[in-house]
Amino acid sequence: MRISIFGLGYVGSVAAACLAKRGHEVVGVDVLAEKVALMNAGEAQISEPGLEERIQDGLASGRLRATTQAADAVRDTEVSIVCVGTPSAEDGSINLRHVEAVVAQIAIALMGKETAHPHIVILRSTMVPGTTRRLAEEVFARTLAAGRMALYFYPEFLRQGTAIADFEDPSIAVVGCADPEAPLGILEALLDPEIVRLDFEAAELVKYACNAFHATKVAFANEIGRMAKHLQVDGRKVMEAVCSDTVLNISPYYLRPGNPFGGSCLPKDVAALSSMAASSGISIPMLDHVLPSNRAHVDHLFDMLASAEEVVMLGLSFKRDTDDLRGSPMVEVAARLLAEGRTLRLYDPWLNLEKLMGASKALVAQKLPGLESLMHQDCAAAVGERGTVVVSNQCVNLDDLQSALGPQHDVIDVNGWPALQELEVSVRGICW
Repeated sequence: MRISIFGLGYVGSVAAACLAKRGHEVVGVDVLAEKVALMNAGEAQISEPGLEERIQDGLASGRLRATTQAADAVRDTEVSIVCVGTPSAEDGSINLRHVEAVVAQIAIALMGKETAHPHIVILRSTMVPGTTRRLAEEVFARTLAAGRMALYFYPEFLRQGTAIADFEDPSIAVVGCADPEAPLGILEALLDPEIVRLDFEAAELVKYACNAFHATKVAFANEIGRMAKHLQVDGRKVMEAVCSDTVLNISPYYLRPGNPFGGSCLPKDVAALSSMAASSGISIPMLDHVLPSNRAHVDHLFDMLASAEEVVMLGLSFKRDTDDLRGSPMVEVAARLLAEGRTLRLYDPWLNLEKLMGASKALVAQKLPGLESLMHQDCAAAVGERGTVVVSNQCVNLDDLQSALGPQHDVIDVNGWPALQELEVSVRGICW
């Protein structure tokens, strides 16, 4: 395959050398003549193990060259990959001037190119969600409409020092498409066979989500480390013990959007940790913001109910198969709805009000003093003839729920229960 790669910085130079190694004909493109000259001389302009050798191999085989002539590169290739930088502006926002300049050059070149097949343009530059679609509409509209090109967003996940290994065997591979269900055609040969197809915005967000998660893990480990240091224990050993749990800690568990957290442990223990750090003069700003973040998620759910006059809540305890109301976000939402004078009906088969005692009983007396009058013994009675149905737990039989629903109902899925999408009413997800 004949490929042009725009931007011979870190990502572009690695991609050019590796694709040439795979047998593709690659031309690197950059506005800086110095970068072009270095590549054509067989020199890597960055320090990366194995890169210079691959560049030299590509030059010797005739499969790699570099140029400053963008139009010629587009004309002579079937695929163009954009790898130019997206630096931060002074206010922290992304600066897209390099990307916009390159895609404008590609769009102009494509309008003058005669080809039997659509030219493939792959954007690899890190860009905030919505950018690829905006470029499709504002820059590539004519070429896309004319069938001269196909556009994809393919985020990179290269680490400095292991970039070549990461390119050859990526830890994650996603591609953003205008239509994730459409075949990728000749692009299949370039991408990882296990690639996940998403729409443009989802693929763009995956890149940011991964890096934000990495940064969060580093910050979390360092905050625990500072607390460990204060307590005169080895923070490394603490985190080794934490990481030894691959069922809950180092795993996909908890890492799915949905319910705010609750219960008797997480809110209490995060609060205690923040309190201890504050009293000890230890700064843990990330952990200090965990509870406010969770409250913001409760607020988000409440905002989704802004126009609902009648609300049905299926599940009041903080999670399924328990009657524990301590720290339950649904109790908070229910109390706020009642305070605003909304009509509220509740159903939770695991909740027996006569058996409530201790903290849960005290919580009901404080937050929901009329709870008994709001509870219903079966799903149909709770759902009633109309209202917004909030499903926070998988506490109801779907057939029973479907038979109880009518045209005057809509559903909010807080739990992430895929089967709810099969209901014959409007279903909205809290994060989807």
